[in-house]
Amino acid sequence: MAGKNKSLKKTFFVRCYAELNDFLPPEKRQKTFSTQFKTPVTVQEILISWKIPLSEVDLILVNGQSVSFSHFLQEMDRISIYPTFESLDISNQTKVRNHGLRESRFILDAHLGKLAKYLRMLGFDTLYRNDFEDDDIIEIAQKENRIILTRDRLLLKSSKINHGYFVRAIDKHEQLREIVQKYDLYSQFKSFSRCMTCNYPLTRIEKSKILPKVKPEIARVFDEFFYCKNCDKVFWKGSHFKRMEKYIRDLI
Repeated sequence: MAGKNKSLKKTFFVRCYAELNDFLPPEKRQKTFSTQFKTPVTVQEILISWKIPLSEVDLILVNGQSVSFSHFLQEMDRISIYPTFESLDISNQTKVRNHGLRESRFILDAHLGKLAKYLRMLGFDTLYRNDFEDDDIIEIAQKENRIILTRDRLLLKSSKINHGYFVRAIDKHEQLREIVQKYDLYSQFKSFSRCMTCNYPLTRIEKSKILPKVKPEIARVFDEFFYCKNCDKVFWKGSHFKRMEKYIRDLI
């Protein structure tokens, strides 16, 4: 009989906040619900069973106290699970992460090439290659302290990921709006400071130095030019720039 009692399921009360509800079935979203698991069980094991990526969780409270993923739960515990707080510094409260992230740098998977260009347009250091393997993305993100953005939920399952986010939107413009709002990036905009093609920082260049690289009619009309040393491209504030500038104003 004693052996059977050990395997009995215990009841817990859980509430997930904000976008973490996207990973739950509809009947469990935006409310406190009861759940049962065999004990001993950790917070991490519960999250994994619900397919909530650990990289999207920034704070876990059990009965009002901050705990780590490895915290063992007791019957009738009340668990509150919060998503990433990139716009707030909770480093002195959370026990989930080793360190916070105050500078927003990104690495994107193969599904998000257009979003990568838009983030670079806003001045964010954004790595992207359509041939990145998942292990490459995780290793680079760890080494360079980057946020992984992906449309692949399986990628975010890795326990090695500190900062990752599943992009919900499909449209490239809505994806950019989603990321800007999610990480509260408005104050970090440095628009048109990076090459949208390769991510290398742009520098101002004297008109006389780029004359061989642009058409004569461009040189006659424009006086301000920017240069990408990495891919040897010259940029100027033409009609395409005006359209992008309007888009950024609308975004703000």
